[in-house]
Amino acid sequence: MMDKNIVFDRFDLKILEILQEEGAIANQELAERVGLTAAPCSRRVKQLEEAGVISRRTARLNERYINLHLTVILLVSMDKHVSERFAVFEQAIREIPEVVECYLVAGNHSDYQLKVLVPNMERYHELLLGRITRIPGVSGVQSSFVLNKIVDTTALPLRYANVE
Repeated sequence: MMDKNIVFDRFDLKILEILQEEGAIANQELAERVGLTAAPCSRRVKQLEEAGVISRRTARLNERYINLHLTVILLVSMDKHVSERFAVFEQAIREIPEVVECYLVAGNHSDYQLKVLVPNMERYHELLLGRITRIPGVSGVQSSFVLNKIVDTTALPLRYANVE
């Protein structure tokens, strides 16, 4: 289990800041930018990974280049609020690659919020009627279509981290 009370120093925060923007940066360049030599920088990155602070490093693709032109925010309501219904829904959603985010939410009239990427409205319609609304327990859906991305980042604000 990860220690949620990890205390970071300025080197750790700088490493995290850079890796959030440039996950594939070479260790030597990272070390130079952080102000460390290569070996201590590499050890710090490894410690941050082992502690679970860095959960993974991935390449972020531009969806437009792979023909995913429509982003939909989908609110899903369930008929019964029981763990078995939610488990069935969550497993079914994990098997739909067009669903790139799924959150169990509170505070509105839906139970889940999904982010869906598809090429066009026709494919969304097929996905919605052919898969999502057929999941047992789904009682309602509300679709919102993204017109423009204003903020599109995976970088977390580091100012809230515990710093020594």
